[in-house]
Amino acid sequence: MTDASHPMDPAAEEPVLRLENVVRRYVQGEASLEVLNGASASIAAGEVVALIAPSGTGKSTLLHVAGLLEKPDGGEVYIEGRPTATLDDAARTAMRRNQVGFVYQFHHLLPEFTALENVTLPQVIRGLKEKEARERAADLLAYLGLGARLTHRPAELSGGEQQRVAIARAVANAPRLLLADEPTGNLDPTTSAYVFKTLTSLARASGLAAIVATHNLDLAATLDRRITLRDGLVVDV
Repeated sequence: MTDASHPMDPAAEEPVLRLENVVRRYVQGEASLEVLNGASASIAAGEVVALIAPSGTGKSTLLHVAGLLEKPDGGEVYIEGRPTATLDDAARTAMRRNQVGFVYQFHHLLPEFTALENVTLPQVIRGLKEKEARERAADLLAYLGLGARLTHRPAELSGGEQQRVAIARAVANAPRLLLADEPTGNLDPTTSAYVFKTLTSLARASGLAAIVATHNLDLAATLDRRITLRDGLVVDV
């Protein structure tokens, strides 16, 4: 295994995500648990990286820090070259909303809205006109094989279809970074493979940088690179 920080060629394009000596600890009473201890990594545009590590080693923490949901206790998180550790809450929220998309194990779709509405809503909240947002949502859903399911509510969709709607929602605002935490954990193997394939093809076609946390080693092997966490560090597998 090697360090996943990948020294950069000065002439190379700035990675979408760069973690530099990131520390994240949790204090409980007098005890302190260091989950990340000098973690460094970089993810380039169009690169889809698998994060594989046992439960409890900090996968979700790494994704939360990378996605600006948690502040690091040390080190720096760069998104498209911009340091984020000292940003105030409003600036972090704006960057997260504009630059980062999240997909979770459970889809978290709004049950009263159709697939089209679930993907349209984040764009309207960001300020896009509804007509344009609906057209973009329809295009994304069609790309993911859901063109015939636009008016279906989540309860009328299969598990794999729900996750594909969640993926479309995550990328609706054209983020630069996509973070997926066990996105196929609740799906059967065949559906998992299909959802993985659609997520990967969408990321590559859009030039997204993506980290996909998964326990599925077969699916992880189909991605561009595999990283894991060891002693609080990010290393290549």
